[in-house]
Amino acid sequence: MDCKYFGECGACRVYEGGYEAQLSKKLEINEERFAPFFSGDITVFKSPDEHYRARSEFKIWHDGDVIRYAMNHKEHKGVVFIDECPQVNHFISKLMPKLLEGIERKEMGYKLFGADFLSSSSGEIVVSLLYHRQLDNEWQKLAQELAGELGIYLIGRARKQKLVIGQDYITETLNIQNRAYKFNYIENSFTQPNPRVNEQMVSWAMENFADAQGDLLELYCGAGNFTIPFATIFDKVLATEISKSSINAAKENMLLNSVENIEFVRMSVEEFVGALDGVREFRRMKDIDIKAYNINSIFVDPPRSGMDEASCNFSARYEHILYISCNPETLVRDLEILSKTHDVVAMALFDQFPYTHHVEMGVKLIKRK
Repeated sequence: MDCKYFGECGACRVYEGGYEAQLSKKLEINEERFAPFFSGDITVFKSPDEHYRARSEFKIWHDGDVIRYAMNHKEHKGVVFIDECPQVNHFISKLMPKLLEGIERKEMGYKLFGADFLSSSSGEIVVSLLYHRQLDNEWQKLAQELAGELGIYLIGRARKQKLVIGQDYITETLNIQNRAYKFNYIENSFTQPNPRVNEQMVSWAMENFADAQGDLLELYCGAGNFTIPFATIFDKVLATEISKSSINAAKENMLLNSVENIEFVRMSVEEFVGALDGVREFRRMKDIDIKAYNINSIFVDPPRSGMDEASCNFSARYEHILYISCNPETLVRDLEILSKTHDVVAMALFDQFPYTHHVEMGVKLIKRK
């Protein structure tokens, strides 16, 4: 990727030597980091070199009478004005200048401070415009005109206000192990930002569950990104997630893919463990016959904070553990607990965020006999 803002824009912090050099450095760091747990080769899954992000957020800066896109300066020296971003996919890239021109032409920029883009791989786009003012009927009329001209969906957000022009989601298609899966991605909710790496990540997880049998328990299931493909290789899947909007999206995505062997439960991991152990009864579990499940495998994809000790100890009950981590530092902490009972037999590095220090790690653990 060649970007004229390297060295200034804080979105990319590792770029010297190009893509292969930054990826090699990431691998070197994590081979050393995980050496106490795994001595084999870490499988590396690359990202496209540019135009890999399907989700992006930009500041809107008022530079005199002109509005411009801006990002934080790498050295915390205010902001950097940008007129292009080679990180974002081609559809967002082409839309960016047209959107600003339309906002200025229709005089919709008053108190506008941010623009969030969400795109599918086929070019369906939702843009959320963020304001420091309440939006009225006139804004809604202009937004409808602009959305029609640009062929996008628009959302206006202000304090305690959300106005939707068209719809607030896009439908993405992921190609995983020669099968197409459809997912509705809702704006302002978590989605994987790099769809090509996401496809590789889900495929790796499915391959590493190939020798597992019976049913699967999934913690932190989100909107079903892994859950729905997993349902094609397990008899049944029981999945938990604390976010109500994510659970609702997961259920819609299950229907979208004609999958029927998943039960979703809106509970925190702590609540779920307590329910399984009979510490406390929850109405949300009343229709689930946990005794009907034959669970030998567990999949976890926790937030950056990782899992707590109780959740690690709970996960260690199962023979097969697959752990996807967006924070290698908390993964090391959790592996110190999990490795007391399990062996790490495979590891992967997923380069979701090129030109940054961030990586996602995949770990497969098998219980020692």
